[in-house]
Amino acid sequence: MSTLFIVGTPIGNLNDFSLRAVEVLKAVSLIACEDTRTSGVLLKEFGIETQKISFHQHNEHQKVGHVISLLEAGQDVAIISDAGLPGISDPGFLAAREAHLNGFTVSCIPGPSAPLTALVASGLPCDKFVYEGFLPAKKGRKTRLEFLSEEDRTIVLLESTHRIGRLLKEINTYFGSNRLIAVCRELTKYYEEVSRGTAAEVLAVFQQRTQFKGEIVVVISGKDYKESES
Repeated sequence: MSTLFIVGTPIGNLNDFSLRAVEVLKAVSLIACEDTRTSGVLLKEFGIETQKISFHQHNEHQKVGHVISLLEAGQDVAIISDAGLPGISDPGFLAAREAHLNGFTVSCIPGPSAPLTALVASGLPCDKFVYEGFLPAKKGRKTRLEFLSEEDRTIVLLESTHRIGRLLKEINTYFGSNRLIAVCRELTKYYEEVSRGTAAEVLAVFQQRTQFKGEIVVVISGKDYKESES
């Protein structure tokens, strides 16, 4: 039976690409890429010449049928995102669901994940957490922040560089200036940075900067979490 492979790719450092991931991507009939240009750089680096198609949030519903037809024809297919594990705030879920519903094997080749990497690096509790991805940009944002402010588990969010200042101000407003948070940027890359402290302290750090680059993961402690002094 043919298999749909969900393959994790590096979130920054190419040395994190697993040998198994490379072997699978060389062996499948087709690789569905979030962005063929971005993935093309990675695939070329590892000598992977497998045929590619685009498979992103704007065409995922249309391309799922093509992926299933290939599986029906006995061909193995892999899905990769620009970075990290497909399906985690990236395309992948729909294809995995349809493959299961049509009786095909779904196999995940694990790899780096920015949310989990940030969670572990934050030094905040990892035993129980909730992943929110990106908050609504406008409608429903305030309501969601108010809801999350009452969450007892550690919260993991994604945010863009041009909205991080706004989010940090909102955390101070809705969660309180003493809530412990960590802003993780450029994970696994040369300029990797974890800014950790109270919401007020981290906001002050970012207010001093005029510009910065990199994808950002924000980790927020649960409502009742406290750190005892050693």
